[in-house]
This record gives sequence, structure tokens and C-alpha cells, in this order.
Amino acid sequence: MAEQSIEFSIFLIFTGAAVFATIALYARQAMIIAYIALGLILGPWGLGFVNDAELISDISNIGIIFLLYLLGLDLLPQQLWKMLREAIVVTFASSAIFCVFGFLIGFVFGYELLQAMLIGAVMMFSSTIIGLKLLPTTILHHRHTGQIIISVLLIQDLIAIVILLLLQGYGKGGNLVSDIALQLVYLPMLIGIAYVLEKYVLVKLIQRFDQIHEYIFLLAIAWCLGIAELANYIGLSPEIGALVAGVTLASCPIALFITESLKPLRDFFLIIFFFSLGAGFNMSVINEIYIPAILLAAMVLIFKPLVFGWLLLKQGEKKYVSYETGFRLGQISEFSLLIAVLAVESGFIDDKTSYLIQLATLLTFAVSSYIIVMRYPTPISVTDRLRRD
Repeated sequence: MAEQSIEFSIFLIFTGAAVFATIALYARQAMIIAYIALGLILGPWGLGFVNDAELISDISNIGIIFLLYLLGLDLLPQQLWKMLREAIVVTFASSAIFCVFGFLIGFVFGYELLQAMLIGAVMMFSSTIIGLKLLPTTILHHRHTGQIIISVLLIQDLIAIVILLLLQGYGKGGNLVSDIALQLVYLPMLIGIAYVLEKYVLVKLIQRFDQIHEYIFLLAIAWCLGIAELANYIGLSPEIGALVAGVTLASCPIALFITESLKPLRDFFLIIFFFSLGAGFNMSVINEIYIPAILLAAMVLIFKPLVFGWLLLKQGEKKYVSYETGFRLGQISEFSLLIAVLAVESGFIDDKTSYLIQLATLLTFAVSSYIIVMRYPTPISVTDRLRRD
């Protein structure tokens, strides 16, 4: 098919996303599934209506940058330390268990050592989008459940950042140990630069013009993309730079306004990101990966709720809170998709391994979101008994 304009591609993505999201809501599925399914159908491996998947992927990366920026804005340093202390045992113990399970499945199916290690690593993470988007916030019990989920997800995100740093160092080639060490040196350097700029430049501009919302919105975007580009310039990834930009700004009184203002922009690019994942998925390799992908997904869907529930029970949480939290964390993460994509770009894994991770993740998204919506209170439940905002 002839190459389409970017305007026509955007039209297809968002019109199709609206239709598929409607179907997903009626089917009680997370809308992420709808966006990825749309990419599979309209992308180069499907009908080919959107045939420049690489350009769409480049645009969608901005969504990941905004996602990590907003995550950083929610990470008040004092609250982060408190949450880390509360959830560190549960998160590290569960991460070790799932990492071993994932590694063994990958190794048994003939994947090389490094590839099996990454398969194990991405099994550690649970979905922030599913975990929090399907959680009511108006009931005291679910506020506490939300605190537990956020605590676990924050620690998982920090582990994911370390993995991203390691992949960044690996992708540079040369002396692996020195390159990785340099990444760990550049990170505190970036944090220091961002802190100084935030304290002596950004905050003063915000205080001077805080009544002009359009300017604050513009300044927030410039800060995010500026620190992301600085991170890229000194050898880190833009995603890590965006997280640092958010964390350094989290204590600012206007951080909540910035968070709310940027959510629609983040969601715009995230829809394109998940579409691009589907559009870039090579359907011809499914026959080679569907068995290990199903096993990985089944392992996560069965054991994550049980392991999280048992570990939280040991930490003194009530039984119903522990196991509901376990089910709400019982899937692979969108962060795993990002790691899989970056691992291919760095040469750490091949395309086949990346497709395996993507397929396993999509399977857990679909099944886990269905279980949560059917069993627990959510804002999108189709029954009055379970619908909670």
C-alpha cells in the first residue's frame, strides 16, 4: 500500500482507538488491549493501513517520557522513603521469585543465558496502569490497598530504572563494566544539575508567573523535555531524564497542577505508544513463541496473586487486603514492554525474545484485567454492586 501521510495515520489511530476502546469497555478489558489490537490490525503485519510503524514508534516515545515525568512528580522524597521501608521486603522477595521462574522457563525453551535473564527480569514488574486505573479511591479500604500497590510499584520502578541503566551501558559497546559504571556516575550528576536548575531557576520562574497557567504548562513541558534531552546528551536515556525532572519538581507546590495539566498530553502519546507496539508485532513469529508465552503468562497469573498475598499476610496485612492486592498486581508490566524494546535496540536480546515478552505481557493484561473487573470493585465495572469510583 502507498505510504500514508502522518495526518491520515493519526486519524486512523485515534478514530480506531475510540471504536476499539468502546468494545473493550463493554468486554470489561483494559483499554490498553484495544490500542495494541488496533495496531495489530492496522499495522504493517495486518491490513497495512498504517505502514510507517517506525515513525509512529518515534512519536510514541514521547508518551513514555511524559509517563515517567508524571511518575516522578508523584515521588515526594520523604513519602518515597516511607513507602520504600514499608514494602521493600515484599517487593524484593516477590521479584526474586518471579525472576527465577521466568529465567527457568526461558532457559528450558532454549533461550541463551542473557536472553533468559532478561525474560526473568521483566517478570518481576506489575502494571501501574492496570493496578491503579482499576482501583477505586473513594473507599477507605481501597485507599489503604492503593498505598500498598503504590509502594510496591515504586520499588519495582526503581529496579526497572537500574535495568534500563544497565541496558544503556550495554548498548554502548566497548568495555561493558566501565560503560555501566559511567551510567551510574552520570545519574547522580544529572540529578545534581537538575536540582540546581530547579531550585535557582525553575522555582523562581514559577513563583513569579504562577497565575499565568498557559506559561506554567509550557514551562512544565520544557522542563521535562529539556532534562530528558540533557540526559540523552550525557549518555543516559531520555526516559531516565524525564523521571529525574519529575522527582526534582515533586516538592514544588504547583506539582499537582502540572500533573493534572499534562495527563491528557501523556495519554495522547501513550495511545500512540501502545498502538505502535501492536503495529510492530511480527505475527509470523507467533508459532515459535506461543507455547513459552502462554507458560510465562500462566505462571504470572497463577503465582503472582498467591505470592503477593502470602508475603503481605506475613507483613501483618489482613487476608482479604493481601490477596486482593495480589490479584491487582497479578500481571506483567507496561514497563516490561519498554525494557523489551530498549533491550532489542541495545543488542542485548533478539527480536524473537522481545516478541515473546510482548505476547506474554498482552496475555496477562487481558486475563488479569478481566479477573479484577469481574471479582473486585473498579470504576469500569458493568454491575452496580462492584462499580466504585
